Amino acid sequence: MNIKLFARLMQCELCGAPIQGSPKTIQIEGAELCVCVRCAKHGTEVQQPRQRGIQNKPGFAVTQTRKRPRDVFDLMEGEIVEDYADRIRFAREERGWSTLDLAQKVKEREVLIRKIEKGDLIPEDDLRKKLERTLEIRLIDSAEDTTPASGPGRMTMTVGDVIAFKKSRK
Repeated sequence: MNIKLFARLMQCELCGAPIQGSPKTIQIEGAELCVCVRCAKHGTEVQQPRQRGIQNKPGFAVTQTRKRPRDVFDLMEGEIVEDYADRIRFAREERGWSTLDLAQKVKEREVLIRKIEKGDLIPEDDLRKKLERTLEIRLIDSAEDTTPASGPGRMTMTVGDVIAFKKSRK
């Protein structure tokens, strides 16, 4: 497709007007937008390397999206226990397995298991479930696992109690 024809069919991603002439790629707050010449002043122009052999559909602007780094905490159902690495290592050693044996049982790489056991890496939700099933352990905090620090049957003091206590002393 002819680039001039393609540019005529494109719309500015900022104002929505048809782009006359060549589109400009600008960056606003980390997002790259394909805009018209009038809207280019609202951001910082980005120099794009020429791409050859890419077929574009008419009416669609080609923008390069940056992958957001994966956040393991987005994928988890609850909070993982602080001593997850020790629990995994202890359960593995209790069964007499090497890290390679465990890796083969959960169908993962041995390097990944080693990093998890060192505490360098938090297992993603699917791997955590595999480890829990294979080793018969729990790696997620749950209500029944936690015991109150003040002991059973004791009431703990809240901020509201402290405020009420100070008010009553005056």
